[in-house]
Amino acid sequence: MPASATKSPRIAVLADSDTRWKWGALTAQRVVPEGSDIRLDGYLLRGRATPTARQLNEVGVHADSLREVTAVEFLRAMREESYDVLVLALVGGAVQAMLHGLRRLGEGSGKRPVVVTGYVGVVYEKLADGLLLRHGADLVLANSRQDADRFRAVYEGVGADASSVTEVALPFLGGEPYTGEHDPYTVVFAVQPSVPDNRKDRTYLLNRLIEHARRHPEREVLLKLRSKPGEHTTHIEELPYQKLAQGMDLPANFRLVYGHMGEVLDRTDLLVTVSSTAALEALHRRIPTVVLTDLGVREVLGNHHFAGSGCLASWDQLDAGHRPKPDEEWVARQGVAADGSYGTAFDAARERIAQLLDRPGGLPPLNPYYTTETAPGYLPGILARHHLGPDGSPLPGAPAADKAPGPVRQIVRRAARGAYRHGVQRVAPVIRRMGEL
Repeated sequence: MPASATKSPRIAVLADSDTRWKWGALTAQRVVPEGSDIRLDGYLLRGRATPTARQLNEVGVHADSLREVTAVEFLRAMREESYDVLVLALVGGAVQAMLHGLRRLGEGSGKRPVVVTGYVGVVYEKLADGLLLRHGADLVLANSRQDADRFRAVYEGVGADASSVTEVALPFLGGEPYTGEHDPYTVVFAVQPSVPDNRKDRTYLLNRLIEHARRHPEREVLLKLRSKPGEHTTHIEELPYQKLAQGMDLPANFRLVYGHMGEVLDRTDLLVTVSSTAALEALHRRIPTVVLTDLGVREVLGNHHFAGSGCLASWDQLDAGHRPKPDEEWVARQGVAADGSYGTAFDAARERIAQLLDRPGGLPPLNPYYTTETAPGYLPGILARHHLGPDGSPLPGAPAADKAPGPVRQIVRRAARGAYRHGVQRVAPVIRRMGEL
């Protein structure tokens, strides 16, 4: 049930990884009227990528409350709590499951929060699949003009309502504009957990970064890491760079760093990546940015998204002193807002949410495109993964479907979760690599 619009807005964010928590929490803060004293409750969906305390601290976004839940536990909390806005910062299948679960909860009452979802960064794969799994939310946020056009085209192409698509920008852009070279000149390589996805290519990139440090001893060269071994992010990282670097002869001007990307960018003179969203953060601040072509320009790498950006280059070019010049028109279409218009990027979303909260008679039922009529061979499986039946109600025997877990149950669950994570993060990668021999 939505809280009164006359009080401080109450917002809930359900996220399934560190990156999505960052996107969801920052989005929650940006889609309410500026200056609002909001209450933000965070829910972390239990799974292989549930963020650790260290990861949450590194993100640097804090909530008034934060707890880990299953899908069924979250839906129970939505029945018991009262929110104005709910941000679903999840993979597409989980979004779809929550939409159907929330629809079931709201049957006959018309009382529910405004539901917002979207993407944490560049959308370069599974466009139709991901979008249709997100359909049914009140707002499907597009991080750029280009994405908004693509999103509407997909929805309209299947006969689905496209009015939910709302153009915004990435919520974590910001920081001071780049004003000139630091002392020492600092090169940062922003890694990605799953791109590239094999030892040969990752070792190649690491060796080229180390070689760049040796060629330019006057520069500081940083390998910006996403997670520590054993932690998971939005994507699985089976071959962490810090493990690949073990035993290597590293030059004195080469360092491995963790920490908040914004703080690292404060001292960056050249940002290098394969296709990380960090490139958009850097471009927003007008920091020279390079998207590598060494491994090709390929959809599987995601760097094809940057065609036309003016940022594509190779390590050979960087070693020779190349300085990229971004294409201003391309940058503008990506929602980067390097022209200073970032302050108004969320105005349309704020206005739409305000209109929905003021809607006479409450909000209409959530209406996802996927139903048991439109996708009878697809939807039930997606819902079942989250212990929901085809109608969005908890399946018999679903975890915590009827009551909160007791102390013993909580201990057993934590132990089981630890074993699960060990299997997913440590054992499974070894088995997969053995299978490749």
